[in-house]
Amino acid sequence: MAQWTSAVGAAQLARLLTSQQERPAGPGTRRPPAYRALADGIRLLVLEGRVPVAARLPAERELALSLSVSRTTVAAAYEALRTEGFLESRRGAGSWTAVPAGNPLPARGLEPLPPEALGSVIDLGCAALPAPEPWLTRAVQGALEELPPYAHTHGDYPAGLPALRAMLAERYTARGIPTMPEQIMVTTGAMGAIDAICHLFAGRGERIAVESPSYANILQLMREAGARLVPVAMAEGLDGWDLDRWRQVLRDAAPRLAYVVADFHNPTGALAGEDQRRRLVDAARAAGTVLVVDETMSELHLDPDLDGAAAMPRPVCGFDPAGSTVITVGSASKAFWAGMRIGWVRAAPDVVRSLVAARAYADLGTPVLEQLAVNWLMSTGGWEDALEIRRDQARENRDALVAAVRRELPGWEFEVPRGGLTLWVRTGGLSGSRLAEAGERVGVRVPSGPRFGVDGAFEGYVRLPFTVGGAVADEAAVRLAAAARLVETGVGGGAEAPRTFVA
Repeated sequence: MAQWTSAVGAAQLARLLTSQQERPAGPGTRRPPAYRALADGIRLLVLEGRVPVAARLPAERELALSLSVSRTTVAAAYEALRTEGFLESRRGAGSWTAVPAGNPLPARGLEPLPPEALGSVIDLGCAALPAPEPWLTRAVQGALEELPPYAHTHGDYPAGLPALRAMLAERYTARGIPTMPEQIMVTTGAMGAIDAICHLFAGRGERIAVESPSYANILQLMREAGARLVPVAMAEGLDGWDLDRWRQVLRDAAPRLAYVVADFHNPTGALAGEDQRRRLVDAARAAGTVLVVDETMSELHLDPDLDGAAAMPRPVCGFDPAGSTVITVGSASKAFWAGMRIGWVRAAPDVVRSLVAARAYADLGTPVLEQLAVNWLMSTGGWEDALEIRRDQARENRDALVAAVRRELPGWEFEVPRGGLTLWVRTGGLSGSRLAEAGERVGVRVPSGPRFGVDGAFEGYVRLPFTVGGAVADEAAVRLAAAARLVETGVGGGAEAPRTFVA
């Protein structure tokens, strides 16, 4: 019986491998043999989760043809991977990916670093900050005071607590978007919201247009749901969307859904202007595409001139007064705390009713205590006070990280975003995948660019979040520079790379 559970075609694997471009070797740099480079490339794809564990690899002859190398090179690479524990084979069943005994299974998204590792590794993988105290404690205490009446009920509120739905509707109305509680559904985080939307609107095989790059965990969620992702390149720098490309994709591919982040895009930090928002809604409406707008970063403006609701562009749903085109997703996770797993959907009442009905087969509802805590924050002014703490924290961290990276890695390029939690960095021609692997060896965890793309795009990038500041930001940049040196000298992919700076 075969041990593989999925398969990777020769053309697909060749595209992923070809994306791993590295800086040209300098004088005296020793290039590995072709088979070794191929084995290292496949191993990196497995370690990053871009090729799943237990995925059947193409036959040697097929891969050799796709890569334009000899079959001997592929056979030697497969043998090296078998020796290292990254490949298993059986006559008649082929060869499939594996991980050596004792190694953790690779994650296909951006999972948080285990707490026990925080003392020795600087975590730049998760774009989330610690809770803004004392507001978390106060919110939980306030929620406990309001809990007794709810404790006498069954506790299942598939659409969310009526009080929180009304509060969220009120906040949208205050932003100039008239909203009724019937247009709000409370979810378990933004991920829960988007998962519900995808299952309702886009069955297996349906096309979903996504920004390129886009948020890694959402891309993986959509892949797991069986969607066919259609990437749409962002405009250069922080200029937001390329509307010509969006119009072409919406017209030619006719995707059922499109997923975008208009406010401080993850990972680039771009802020879409009002005219871009209006034009994208018009294009989506004309194509019959439902536009899912992720607003989880919308309140994290960091530059003083963006303070106040009037200084920010109008929400995307404001250009869809009939509510037929735009579904908005919000969350407390980025603005307040990732441990507060409260998200929400704003949509037309009939869409909300359909989402609520479908929820009966998923999680039934969102925890009551956390909903009460968010409602307490928003009804007492604590939310705004906590946001000020959050913005100050993110601004200081952003400025410290930018200064440290510019000092330690002057060849890396980026534009400083005006809000959000992420810096999108071009790594001077180095492979982001190899930097991520070398970073693990020197004590800094960083996600590579391809996690945010489709089919191997953005190999020359990494994402750096504003989660560390001060001396820790300085040390993170020092460790990233050490990782870059390992990659430049060809040491990063070797089994015996030094563990410089590991505490």
